[in-house]
Amino acid sequence: MKAWGGRFEKRAGVAAEAFTSSISVDARMYAEDIEGSIAHARMLAAKGIIPADEAETIVKALDEIRREIEQGAFEFREADEDIHLNIERRLIEKVGEVGGKLHTARSRNDQVALDSRLYTARCAKAVSGKVETLQRAIIAKAKAHLGAIMPGYTHLQRAQPILFSHHLMAYFWMLQRDRERLGQCARRASVSPLGACALAGTTFPIDPSAVASELGFSSTFENSIDAVSDRDYIVEFIFCCAVLMMHLSRLCEELVLWSSAEFGYIEMDDSLSTGSSIMPQKKNPDVAEIVRGKTGRLYGDLVGLLTTMKALPLAYNSDMQEDKERLFDSSDTVEMCLEACTQMISTMSVNEEQMAANASAGFTNATEVADYLASRGTAFRRAHEVSGRLVRYCKERGVGFADLSLDEFRRFSEKFDRDIYDFLLPETCVRRRSSPGGTSPERVGEQIERAEKLLAALP
Repeated sequence: MKAWGGRFEKRAGVAAEAFTSSISVDARMYAEDIEGSIAHARMLAAKGIIPADEAETIVKALDEIRREIEQGAFEFREADEDIHLNIERRLIEKVGEVGGKLHTARSRNDQVALDSRLYTARCAKAVSGKVETLQRAIIAKAKAHLGAIMPGYTHLQRAQPILFSHHLMAYFWMLQRDRERLGQCARRASVSPLGACALAGTTFPIDPSAVASELGFSSTFENSIDAVSDRDYIVEFIFCCAVLMMHLSRLCEELVLWSSAEFGYIEMDDSLSTGSSIMPQKKNPDVAEIVRGKTGRLYGDLVGLLTTMKALPLAYNSDMQEDKERLFDSSDTVEMCLEACTQMISTMSVNEEQMAANASAGFTNATEVADYLASRGTAFRRAHEVSGRLVRYCKERGVGFADLSLDEFRRFSEKFDRDIYDFLLPETCVRRRSSPGGTSPERVGEQIERAEKLLAALP
């Protein structure tokens, strides 16, 4: 008989059982369910709600069930609907009626909220750990190519010379914000809902704080209705993953561009590339493209759960079964993508010569011309105009700034002198940008040092 079957004359039909069952999805929360049940049993004994020896019998049996699941010896039954009732059924099989006492002062509503809060907090910490690994790979690559100069881009047009390391480290700081968000999410998920029961609390003299403490939660619920109907913590986790995937997608887009013949800045490792079934010369950055593609999947998980939750009346509704598939999919996907990005960054080769050649072309030093004049008293707007006219003059003649004579420079402004040629060198452009957070070797070195200290301070 179903755990809730006393009210019914007929059992659910096979089709209805299959449709409402979630065991194929939520079985992976077995560890959290067992941990929560053990803490609950001990609390019931401590408060005199069930005898201590019966609680120990229950705890021992739950430990045995955990081992059965981990060893593949546990029979999951669709008829038992979910992980909670599957474990409870096996518990009663092992210890008899005593097992039925475990559900005293508890509902599946607060039980599933407990399991999913534990699971979400652990997912957030696991994802954060993989973000940190990618951050370390970025730092290592940035240090290995600290002197490499490349063109920086805006609108995908060459803009100004920058250090390749400076560009890479931009992703470190994006990922740092992702880790901060994940940490905040884990803290907000760390609220124990056990004791809220179905929605109204319980008549038994329970101790929710004892359960929370044993399970490592930082606090307990304030409102029993909110405790069982809230899924903000899952929405927030998926949001954190979606923002993280947006950052990974931007990184992968650049890896795809940089590895093309048109850029030629990097070459992806063979182990992370594929070929063409018809074009023998091709080396496709498939891993980067797939990460980029999976970003849409995370956005779908987020919008899907928000849509599920948007019109649900309080308290619990079975619609909320849809939360776990999206939670699991988001966690699995983002962890897999983080591992792939770490491998790509760690193994890619960097063509510093091609980067340097492009940094010297396309008038990326035009701002230096304007800054040169501004530093000699010309209003910047006027200096900007002069530099723009020089660009047009050079393009009409098919030459660069460095090809101009000093007399040609002075046709546009008498303030030009021979030191303009040193100003135009990409190395000078980069070195002179020493403002805080800038691209000079000194500033980028300081940035890398701060980043390493941040990671070294992690617990």
